[in-house]
Amino acid sequence: MSVESVGQTSLEESDDATDGLTQEVAFTMLSCRRRRYILHYLRQEGRAVTLHELSKQLAAWENDVDPDAVTHKQRMRVYTALRQSHLPKLDENGVVEFDASAGTIALTDDASELEVYLEVVPHDEIPWSTYYLGLGGICASVVGLFGIGIFPFSALSGIGIAALVTLLFTVSAVAHRYHERRNRLGSDGEPPA
Repeated sequence: MSVESVGQTSLEESDDATDGLTQEVAFTMLSCRRRRYILHYLRQEGRAVTLHELSKQLAAWENDVDPDAVTHKQRMRVYTALRQSHLPKLDENGVVEFDASAGTIALTDDASELEVYLEVVPHDEIPWSTYYLGLGGICASVVGLFGIGIFPFSALSGIGIAALVTLLFTVSAVAHRYHERRNRLGSDGEPPA
């Protein structure tokens, strides 16, 4: 056995030892908007869909029209790209089962491993970590101003300050949860931007 074949064997064994999707594969799968649209639609439907149905819906989203208004040319452009590129890539990586002869697509159990990567963060928003850092700074300032007796904070009781801080974080957490659900692939409506 040559040195080269020994190296290849160990690489293949290490790849076989890794079960499920790696972060690199997940990012590659999700790096393309059309593949995110595929996952969004399949998660919404929760069943196997036909290639015709999928291409029509994706063409509608991409052209910002109702699915019934999609032209044959728009649908075929999407259909061809799905059949030749996107669906085979998703199938090869175990995210979907694509039966090219039957023209059906379904999510696999391994697709659930993408869950951690499916939240879409719009480019024009501040990250939630920055928001919470700012909120923590504001709350620390309020507590500090209360502690040194600056009006109007000195007029509040300790329990009032604690209630205010708790209310701010609770309202923020509820808003964060709502925002997260709305910007998740597979949520109701159009795919997140």
